[in-house]
Amino acid sequence: MRRYLVGIDEAGRGPLAGPVTLAYVACPLKIYKKNFKAIKDSKKLTLKKREEWFRHLREHPHLEYGVTSVGEGIIDRRGISRAVKIGIRRLLSRLSVKPKMLLLDGSLYAPPEYPQKTIIKGDEKIPIIAAASVIAKVTRDRKMIRLAKKFPKYSFEIHKGYGTKLHRRLLRKHGLSAIHRRSFCTKFI
Repeated sequence: MRRYLVGIDEAGRGPLAGPVTLAYVACPLKIYKKNFKAIKDSKKLTLKKREEWFRHLREHPHLEYGVTSVGEGIIDRRGISRAVKIGIRRLLSRLSVKPKMLLLDGSLYAPPEYPQKTIIKGDEKIPIIAAASVIAKVTRDRKMIRLAKKFPKYSFEIHKGYGTKLHRRLLRKHGLSAIHRRSFCTKFI
C-alpha cells in the first residue's frame, strides 16, 4: 500500500465577495521528495507561474487533488471559520487515498480521526501545502472571473472580490450584489 502525504490550503478567506475555496493535493511519499522542491506559495507566484503549476499538478499522473468552494450564503449564516470546516469535511470525503499525514496551512484543522499537523505559514514552508494553495487560488480566481461576466459593475476579474479601493468604491456606488458577503460588508450597507 502506498503512503500518501496530503496538503490542504484555502483561498478567499478575507474577500468581500465570492466563496472560500479549499483544495488538497495527495502525493505518494516517494514521488513527493522528487517533484515539489521548486513550488512556492500561490501568493508568491506570478499569474503565469501559478497557471503553469496548476496545469502540472492537475496533469501529474501520480497526484490526486480535490477542490471545493463554500459560498457566501453559508459564510454569512455560519461564519467564515465554520464555512472553512465545512469545506475541509467536503474535501476529505472526496479523498480516495488513505493519508499517512494531513498537512494543513495556518489555522486549518481536520476532524480528529485524521493524522494531521497544522503549520503556520505552511504554504510558504511545505511544498505539498503550497501545491494545494495553487489549486485553491487558481480555481477561486477563475470562478471570480466567470462571476465578473454575471456582475460586470463590480470588476471582479480585477480584484477577485478582495476589498481593494476599486472594489470598495464600486460597492458604495452600486450596493451589494448577490455574491457579496453581507457579514463582511457592514461598512458599505
